[in-house]
Order: sequence, then structure tokens, then C-alpha cells
Amino acid sequence: VQLVQSGGGSGQVGGSLTLSCAGTGNRYSSTCVAWFRQATGKEREAVAILGADGSARYADSVKGRFVISKDNADKTLYLQMNSLKPEDTAMYYCAVATGSAFYCHIGRALGAMNYWGKGTLVTVSP
Repeated sequence: VQLVQSGGGSGQVGGSLTLSCAGTGNRYSSTCVAWFRQATGKEREAVAILGADGSARYADSVKGRFVISKDNADKTLYLQMNSLKPEDTAMYYCAVATGSAFYCHIGRALGAMNYWGKGTLVTVSP
């Protein structure tokens, strides 16, 4: 299984960017899919998680601004990023979990992901 990321790049404060993550390779059944980010000098953190039941969870820092969605037909995951802030600057990673749904929560997801994208850089400028 490979997760191929696209999108991102540079954005301005208050603007929008969209990230995509296409799943290729062997078929898999995901418990949840997620977006993480890691800013320079900081730990990787979960930003948004989408459960198999369609439920979405967001980190407090992005709630109301970011939207996670998935196109099941082509196994593509999206992160719509609105009202960008300088603190959104980070490397963004998509990920897939195939294990227990217990870990499909913002505070528990980091160690439970089975597949990772290679990351895409998002830079937000004033």
C-alpha cells in the first residue's frame, strides 16, 4: 500500500489550500484515515481523523477551519484548509489505520497508523 500525497505549497494568511492523498497498491480496509502535521522542532500531531463510519474529529487548533473528506471510489483522502494561519506551517502527512477503532481519536492516533504518506510542506505567509 502506498499513499501518494499532492497539493500544499505556499498560502497566505486567511487563504485556503487543499491536500490530497491517493491510496495505491493492495486493497485494504481502513479503520480510519487521518492527517497529521509536524512543524519544525515540534512533535508530529494529529490534525483530523475520519472514521470508517464517516465521523470526523479535529484538533482544537484547526476545528472550524479544516475539513477532512474521502472519495471512496478512488480511495483519495482530502484536507481542505481554510482561514490559514502562520502556525499552520508544517509538513503534513496522510495516514491510514487498519487496526482497532479505539485509536481513531486525536490524542491516540499517532502510534496506531499502519501506512503513511511521505509528507507535503505547507507554508503560510502573512
